[in-house]
Amino acid sequence: MSNLNKALALINTFATGDAAKASELLDENYIQHNLAYGTGRNAFVESVKFLAFAPVKTTVDNIRAFEDGDKVFLQTVYNFAGAGEQVAFDVFRFNEAGKIAEHWDNLAKKAPQNPSGRTQIDGPTEIKDLDKTEANRELVKNFLFDVMQGNHPEKTPEYFEGDVYLQHNTGIADGLSGLGAALEELAKQNIQMVYDKVHQVLAQGNYALAISEGTLGNAKTAYYDLCRIENGKIKEHWDVMETIADKKDWQNQNGKF
Repeated sequence: MSNLNKALALINTFATGDAAKASELLDENYIQHNLAYGTGRNAFVESVKFLAFAPVKTTVDNIRAFEDGDKVFLQTVYNFAGAGEQVAFDVFRFNEAGKIAEHWDNLAKKAPQNPSGRTQIDGPTEIKDLDKTEANRELVKNFLFDVMQGNHPEKTPEYFEGDVYLQHNTGIADGLSGLGAALEELAKQNIQMVYDKVHQVLAQGNYALAISEGTLGNAKTAYYDLCRIENGKIKEHWDVMETIADKKDWQNQNGKF
């Protein structure tokens, strides 16, 4: 199995309840960054067993799947034991033995269509331009530095083709105009969206996923931003923003990032 197929097989164990398969795929010292769960292989396997006996079956619907070196990153809709649909980004790191050794994620409740009629998951899924993977990774890194971290906001138009920007954020309309209007509305409410640090930018072909840390208002926030790049410009954007739990509530001490 490829690493990508192993990652898909692992998340599917939430639906099948196949604890033996989960154990087979995971490294014994599996590092968990989802702060609501314990770390280590046994903690993951126990969660699979728990879901297997829940009265409502868990569903897993993978939307997009990518591979970048020793990591796989996924966009998936989960419904854990009937608790409600959640849109998630998962990142899995594989060790040299081909076992899943580490995991990061961000989850948000599935929401209605945004002001432009888009959802958190619709849009293209085809991976293209594999020869441009590194160029597209750098483009997104530079965009985050210049625009989202506020170092060179005047460069914002350089990253887009006019006002053509397809937006899947739940509260923002298409285009740079839509983004500008949303940020202006937040400013009126004295809420700032701050990107303090970019931890990872994963890429395959025309897609790049950035994992960043910052604040939204006064809340410490993890930002996962998936961009689709076309002709050297950011054409489309999906995201999940998650408030980082207070440290006293963490079920592991590995940190969110």
